[in-house]
Amino acid sequence: MLFPDDAAAVTAVPVREFEDLMARPGPVLALAPMQDVTDLPFWRLMTDYDGADLYYTEYFRVHADSNLEKPILRSVTENPTGRPVAAQMIGNDIASLVRTAKELQEHPIAAVDLNLGCPAPVVYKKCAGGGLLRDPRHVDAILGALRDAVVKCKFTVKTRIGFDDAGVFEQFLPIFAKHNIDLLTVHGRTVAEMYRSEVHYDFIARAVEAMKCPVLANGNVSSAVKAKEILEVTGARGLMIGRGAIRNPWMFRQIRQHLAGQPVVLPRGREVLEYIHRLYEAVTSPEVPETLQVQKMKKYLNFLGLGVEPTGSFLHAMRRAKTKVELFAVCASHLEHDAAMPLEPFSLELKATDVMAGAHL
Repeated sequence: MLFPDDAAAVTAVPVREFEDLMARPGPVLALAPMQDVTDLPFWRLMTDYDGADLYYTEYFRVHADSNLEKPILRSVTENPTGRPVAAQMIGNDIASLVRTAKELQEHPIAAVDLNLGCPAPVVYKKCAGGGLLRDPRHVDAILGALRDAVVKCKFTVKTRIGFDDAGVFEQFLPIFAKHNIDLLTVHGRTVAEMYRSEVHYDFIARAVEAMKCPVLANGNVSSAVKAKEILEVTGARGLMIGRGAIRNPWMFRQIRQHLAGQPVVLPRGREVLEYIHRLYEAVTSPEVPETLQVQKMKKYLNFLGLGVEPTGSFLHAMRRAKTKVELFAVCASHLEHDAAMPLEPFSLELKATDVMAGAHL
């Protein structure tokens, strides 16, 4: 693939890898972007578990005075995965999004991705992320401007099916199709549903029917068996997995095994414990106070804990640990064994405000 200038040549290899990925048989497996969670150290660790086919960065916050955030940009410039990367943006100012998209194309990315799905109130109250789904006309304008600006790599979109009414999704599908995006990822819930409702896979199936581009299904991919079911129900080109991959980094490998008709290899308790130790070393930094390191680990263990035991005792004890010693004592008490662990989420009784560890992640 030839490009008219050296800057465009930076993206030539990632774009070709993206195109090869979409052309090959079998579903595409992508790692979802999760702010302050799926960062460069986490990517590096995921490569040891076979990892995803396609990686999405944490979102670059885009506004009039924004610059490319260096820690997130390092995921692109130091990409340890050997797989193509999509750089995600979040914002609502068209000029700023266009400027940022052009800046991102100076780096080795396969795609620029627009976030239309983040359900965090701090985001949607600023009419960004999922908040944009309240304004189809503005989304139309943003996509038109970005389609013109993204010329050196692919242009992709990650969306939910509406803000508080899934019925609006029928308005958005023609908008997505109109702007010839190269890949659409659909999380089958509204913004208002957060992570607690069942996923509306029928809406993802509608997107697959309506779009000329490939569609990835996102939402509640909890196991290899569930992954196959979602692919069959939706007809999607592949899956985007976030929380499930944090809970079970073996999941990408397990999905490939299951789809190939091979036995799915389950980790033993001690292997899960080793993963937690490796995760701690990967995502924490010695210069950061231990209390903050422990707090960062709890972001990951909130997801993993759902697959450890059915009573919630692991989550309860883990969340009260204040030191590294206390944290790993809790982990060892539940995982120092050789029993196979499916790591599928249990239906725990959780507080209504406990969104991060919700039963329908």
